[in-house]
Amino acid sequence: GQAGPYLLWPGIAATFYVWGALFFGRYLRRSRALTVAEFFGQRFQSQRVQTMAGITIIFGLGGYLLAVTQGAAYLLTQVADVSYHQALIISWLGYTGFTLYAGTRGVIITDTLMFLLFTSMAFAALVFLVDDAGGLSQAIFELAQLPEKPDLMSWKGVTGEDAAFSSGAHFAFWNVTLALAWGLVYAVSPWQSSRYLVARDEHVVLRAALIAAICVTFLEVVLYLGGTVVNLSDPGIEPSHQVMVYAARELLPPLLGALLLAGIMAAALSSASTFMSLVGFSVSNDLFPKRAIDEQRMLRISRWTMLGIGLVSLAVAFVAPVDLFWLVYFVGTLYASSWGPVALMSVWSKRITADAAFWGILSGFLFNVGPKALETLGWISLPIWLDPILLGGLVSLLVILLVSRLDRPTDAEQRYREQLHVIPAEDCVPGKLLTTARIPWLMVIYSLGLTVVYLVYYLPPFRAATGQSATAELIVISFGPLLWVFTALFARRTILRQYGKP
Repeated sequence: GQAGPYLLWPGIAATFYVWGALFFGRYLRRSRALTVAEFFGQRFQSQRVQTMAGITIIFGLGGYLLAVTQGAAYLLTQVADVSYHQALIISWLGYTGFTLYAGTRGVIITDTLMFLLFTSMAFAALVFLVDDAGGLSQAIFELAQLPEKPDLMSWKGVTGEDAAFSSGAHFAFWNVTLALAWGLVYAVSPWQSSRYLVARDEHVVLRAALIAAICVTFLEVVLYLGGTVVNLSDPGIEPSHQVMVYAARELLPPLLGALLLAGIMAAALSSASTFMSLVGFSVSNDLFPKRAIDEQRMLRISRWTMLGIGLVSLAVAFVAPVDLFWLVYFVGTLYASSWGPVALMSVWSKRITADAAFWGILSGFLFNVGPKALETLGWISLPIWLDPILLGGLVSLLVILLVSRLDRPTDAEQRYREQLHVIPAEDCVPGKLLTTARIPWLMVIYSLGLTVVYLVYYLPPFRAATGQSATAELIVISFGPLLWVFTALFARRTILRQYGKP
């Protein structure tokens, strides 16, 4: 019942790909660490900090691995005559065998290919569904008049006593809170920032972040709009995560439907391979002090670790209920609380100490996961302004500030931080700079283009269908280009100033 807000509200979280690369990712790449947890260990000269960060990786990405394993198995049951438990085993064997064989480089390549397949098929499906509904304007008009879901296409969506949100203000606060939390996740999460560690140079980090912001919001619009248009055929599909599967099987031509299902399965398997590789490598690299181990032995340890983690996730998947949205929400946002303050302060604070980093990660983790678990069990009910994401992040920040007052960073920690702020000479090349400085203009063009689409194809039919002035919708739409243009121009200015130096 929240189609309008998800489409009209600006992509706040996606801009954090850019902010994360500017204020954390490129400095992380300079460290040349093997994992993000290892970067924390090097920055604070502390194995304890590295181990704690590694534990959060295992917990968070292990939960993600569980979610995508269940999602892939559920999808397989929809397209093949197999039971859910059989599908779990088939899915697990598929991504486990591939990950153990291909390694990190293979995972990155297939992630890219699977993204292209999923995105292209989702867009093709959207074009067909919208055309079948009589065009975009006609689809918006009919959706705005849908009797089963009044206010579906408004800026606040369906609200009221029987809805998920009691009012527009309730939804707005929740939406902004979640957007900022996921923004921090995008900025510092291990599955995103670990890619920066293998980037060829800092220009690749910045270009990738700018393009990722565009691609993520484009895919979100495609999926949200495509799933919403399905309401015109059946507004009562439950559970909601079946919508695109229903569209592929019942509404799309057979070939396009099959390719869309293949794209969804590819997205699930590529995510699973990413999470498995990150968890396995973190266990073998971050949990214990390093010993003098040759590369081949380390590879064997990593593979056996991945296999063990995979078996644990498979066992849990057999008994855990399938609730993909809340599982991802539960484990994904913990990085905003436990890593967000420490990650940014590791680069920008002269006062944060190793003890502060350790207790900041731990307290943010506990005060996010603990209250969230109690809420999920129905034992407590927190107000929206005390969401576990905010609570964990604020506690982490306060703990860091308090513990840092008890001691001073060592000279080695200070020297390491200062070295992070030295721009590599090989990145100050005019040719690289010229290419990178052009990419922010793509963000500007994209945001303005999307705004024009909404002004031409969304607002007029919405006004005609509801008889409303749509002033609130216009204001919400206007925030998008303001935020995105500011982000793009700030990124371009930073790139030119810092990498234009001789």
